[in-house]
Formats: sequence, structure tokens, C-alpha cells
Amino acid sequence: MAIRRMDNVLIVVEDLDAVIAFFVELGMELEGRAPIEGRWAEQAGCVIGLEGVRQEVAMLRIPGGVGGIELAMFHTPQAISAEPKPAPANTLGIRRVMFAVDDIDDVIARLRPHGAELVGTLEQYDDTYRLCYVRGPEGIVVGLAQQLG
Repeated sequence: MAIRRMDNVLIVVEDLDAVIAFFVELGMELEGRAPIEGRWAEQAGCVIGLEGVRQEVAMLRIPGGVGGIELAMFHTPQAISAEPKPAPANTLGIRRVMFAVDDIDDVIARLRPHGAELVGTLEQYDDTYRLCYVRGPEGIVVGLAQQLG
């Protein structure tokens, strides 16, 4: 049996509104937002396996595409921060999410008011593509790649 698709990546955040606004400005669509709590959410293997869970989740999708980003903001139990902040590129775990974009300069300009800062510089590789990384709200690193030609 083969994998059919990757459905989503989960990112736990403290400021759900700010992170939603960042990804919507990037071009994703908010598919839904809802509170999650109760016994079914607490059962190991069912959803997340924590006791006393009360959280709010938001699902963002790529317009017309598959896959997305799920954001979760925990009310209880309190979220735990990874250290150091911001974590260097060689820290274990997911370090970034990469998106292909049409106009990288435009995307960077639109993300800046949402707290995005370049990590390093915008680079061009031959006549193939332009690439950069931006750090957005809560230290989330997003890679942007624009294919040229």
C-alpha cells in the first residue's frame, strides 16, 4: 500500500489569531476553526493522548491544492516551549515548511507587516529559482521558492 497524500502538518502556537493571519497573507485559506476538548480528545491513540485537554484548532489549506497546516492553541494543559528560542537549524524536529510561490518579492513584502523577517538572504540559483526563508510569528520558519523561466 502506498501513501495517497500528506494531509497536514500540526503547529502548536500561543497566538492563534496572529499565526492564522500570517498564513492567510501567505495565500492559504482558513478552512475552519473550532474548540477541541472532552474525553475523545484525551484518549491515547485517538487524537492527542493528553488529559484535561482544552484547545482551539484551525485548519488552513492551499487554495485548489491538497495538504495544509493545522494550528493548535492549548488552553489546558499549557503548551511547552522548546529552547533555545529561536531554535537553530540543527535542532531536532520540524524546522520549516516550504511553499512554492509565484512572486517571492511580493510575498515577502506582504508578510513583513505580520512580523516576518528574512532568515539569511534571498538567493538566486542560476536561472532556475529564487529561494529564501522567513521567520514569522512565534518563530515559525517558512521557506519560499519561486521557479524562474
